[in-house]
Amino acid sequence: MESHVHVKRPKLIAAILMLGSFIGLFGETALNMALTNIMEDFSISASTAQWLTTGYLLVLAVLVPLSAYLVRWFTTRQLIVSALVISSLGATLAAVAPSFSILLAGRLIQAIGTGIFLPLMFSVVLMIFPIQKRGSVMGIVGLVLTSGPALGPTLSGLIIQVSSWHYIFWVMIALNGFLLLGALTIENVSTISKPKIDVASLVLSTIAFGGIIYSLAALAETSLTAPLVFGPLTAGFIALLLFILRQLKMSQPMIDLRVFNYSMFSLGTLLMVATLFVILSVSILIPIYLKSVLAYSSIAAGLLMLPANLLNILMAPIVGSSFDRVGARLYTRVGFAFMTVAAIAFIVILSATTPVWQIIAALCVLYLGISMAIMPAQTHAMNQLPPNLYADGSAAMNTLTQVAGAAGTAIAITLFTAGQKNYIAEFGALNPAEFLAFGTNFAFYAVLVAAIVGLIGSLFIRNNKAVN
Repeated sequence: MESHVHVKRPKLIAAILMLGSFIGLFGETALNMALTNIMEDFSISASTAQWLTTGYLLVLAVLVPLSAYLVRWFTTRQLIVSALVISSLGATLAAVAPSFSILLAGRLIQAIGTGIFLPLMFSVVLMIFPIQKRGSVMGIVGLVLTSGPALGPTLSGLIIQVSSWHYIFWVMIALNGFLLLGALTIENVSTISKPKIDVASLVLSTIAFGGIIYSLAALAETSLTAPLVFGPLTAGFIALLLFILRQLKMSQPMIDLRVFNYSMFSLGTLLMVATLFVILSVSILIPIYLKSVLAYSSIAAGLLMLPANLLNILMAPIVGSSFDRVGARLYTRVGFAFMTVAAIAFIVILSATTPVWQIIAALCVLYLGISMAIMPAQTHAMNQLPPNLYADGSAAMNTLTQVAGAAGTAIAITLFTAGQKNYIAEFGALNPAEFLAFGTNFAFYAVLVAAIVGLIGSLFIRNNKAVN
């Protein structure tokens, strides 16, 4: 049995999918550096502004489960072109937004395009490259996954410095237009079977993932027992349970949950969840800290985050090319060990007067760990699945990682706000830098927990052979 689908230009298809996914993932965090500017422009709080990131991730978490259906209903070209057009429409609306509500609406539309692109990248890349090339190719995929969210604050900081946050969207529109030219020539690589769409599964998955993420985001403004939090959270978990039970009983499920019968896929997905939680938490906390506490400009804060991003970019191809020799077990253990050390370092050093070189050093250690963990965890997990389960595995993994990213953003802001309130209650609000720093420090405990969960999980990784 062939391990891949033969296409004329696999590198072109992969490049368009990866660049499109990069733009979408860049969009996840691109506004993090602009949050303080947006808060001033529209007179809103941090807990309201964070919906620009959390709402984006919420749409991804709701839409990504659909991808297993979409690849069986539409051609690869149709999906890519549609994703680029939808994303561009959302970005255009956000770019001209006269109010926060319209800006948020544009972001949500934009996220629909990313929600189509992201799982498509995973499943198509696995289909068009043979197993012996997967390590290096998935190394680049891992780079896209980490550098997109990580470079968001840096690149947007540069854009904000020379113009305004509106131009972040104009840049994305221009890049999408460039990709659209190449997308028109892409071949189809999936099997169009047009399975029956189960409306009940769609409704349950939407309530499940939407309810859970919404409740986590609402925690930033109210308590766990408040109806605004407790209601959606309870509904989300009940819907999730019903969704799982329904998938297990269906002959043609929306997502084939048998992928979780493969233990290394389940474990690899857990490690991906931990990694995305860390990435999205840090990518919203550090820009706020650098700008609000240490008083750096947008461009300076972005450039201060650049060394860690460059280290990640340099490491990704090295990890990818050596993956088959080194294996997922060693890479994930070392990677999560670095993440854990970095999280502890942030908790120890973060204050209103921390020397900036210490922040840069801790970020470098963190992203070194991320670059060593994310691609091996992801590739090792997907390699355990037979080709007929790639789309389902991609949908399941991407849904959970987007939920993790949204949870990371929401929980980070929740703890950031709670930390400030605790400090103000004890010491007063005379020194904003002090309570903002304390809030950032407090939020890093969530990052530490996620890193430790990943480190423990990595101890159980086995270097199994890929399934042909």
